[in-house]
Amino acid sequence: MLSKDPDIQVVGEAENGAQAINKARELQPDIILMDLRMPEVDGVEAMRQIRVKNPDMKFIVLTTYDNDEYIFKGIEAGARAYLLKDAPREELFEAIRAVYRGESLIQPAVAGKVLDRFAELSRQVQVPGALSEREVEVLKLIAKGSANKFIAVSLSIGESTVKTHIQSIFQKLGVGDRTEAVTQAIKKGIIKL
Repeated sequence: MLSKDPDIQVVGEAENGAQAINKARELQPDIILMDLRMPEVDGVEAMRQIRVKNPDMKFIVLTTYDNDEYIFKGIEAGARAYLLKDAPREELFEAIRAVYRGESLIQPAVAGKVLDRFAELSRQVQVPGALSEREVEVLKLIAKGSANKFIAVSLSIGESTVKTHIQSIFQKLGVGDRTEAVTQAIKKGIIKL
């Protein structure tokens, strides 16, 4: 089907992942259509191994698997497009051309899952205004009544760094002094006495 298109030249085929790795190194194609489930070496591992020698290699995953884990493993391994094998011919040709131009393409059925995962990951990212680990350490010592000099020695940092952390804590918690900072941190469950 692909070789019938005048813009596309099929330079090789592989029956398994190990062959795909060898043929990719030998033939240096512009784009590789890769299935994820193959004998000997799966598609994800084949893409990883191919990219070790050729980090700019472009892959299109063409598979029957639309489950989340396969999608994300394929994308993490370097897929620039992800199509299901039941995709219309025109979509496959468009994906090849798009990836050749340096673009990415994901079928709408797969794109929804990618967006859902992205939204989930973005919720896990630290919330703006959240205290850093070091700021929490400083706050715990403030709660114990420690002076800046003691905090600096305890954490092996400069006293001016302690002052910077305290100002940041005050700003993030919306408070004006140490007592308010400790009170807010306890209310928000950041520290416990």
